Amino acid sequence: MYYMFGFLFLVFIILVITCSEATILLCYFHLCAEDYHWQWRSFLTSGFTAIYFLVYAIHYFFSKLQISGLASTILYFGYTMIMALIFFLFTGTIGFFACFWFVTKIYSVVKVD
Repeated sequence: MYYMFGFLFLVFIILVITCSEATILLCYFHLCAEDYHWQWRSFLTSGFTAIYFLVYAIHYFFSKLQISGLASTILYFGYTMIMALIFFLFTGTIGFFACFWFVTKIYSVVKVD
């Protein structure tokens, strides 16, 4: 029982690192292509992890669950949408701050002569 929180924290750290690295990589590619509108793109790049979460929840509903009532279905999808929105905001914020740190670091070493 006590190991669950350690594993959950480890998965959280892996999620933060993965979202940060993927967003920094895609931001770097866009900066190399001279596309400097990275703010919203960095938020959305990492935030679209929630779309996978939502698609998996829908698949899980139709393949594993045996929910038959309308009220239960509405509750399931309502709470799933709330969790997906929170997950979208959380991962999007991680991606934005990682990209912001990256852009600040690479432009701080640029020397203008």
